[in-house]
Amino acid sequence: MVVMFEINNTKFMGLNGGPRFKPTEAVSFVVNCGSQEEIDSYWNKLTVDGGQESKCGWLKDKFGFSWQIVPGNIGALITKPNAIQALMQMKKIDIAALENA
Repeated sequence: MVVMFEINNTKFMGLNGGPRFKPTEAVSFVVNCGSQEEIDSYWNKLTVDGGQESKCGWLKDKFGFSWQIVPGNIGALITKPNAIQALMQMKKIDIAALENA
């Protein structure tokens, strides 16, 4: 009924809520990444075998859980004049494209 797990030194507990309580976008896990390679790695691992890409760094894994895979400095990156418009066109975040926006 309960599972304990750890991601990047952060502990989580999952409870089997059965078919009545399904994962929704109301709760998401945020992964702040230090590089494009890290973003790519998490993105590829979480979208494999049935995961679904969304927009602006959001995705759902094969179990239906929502994740935000973002650069750790996303706040600074989106202050550039055209960065928000560029971000809105992305699924997986491209750091270089945001830096050049």
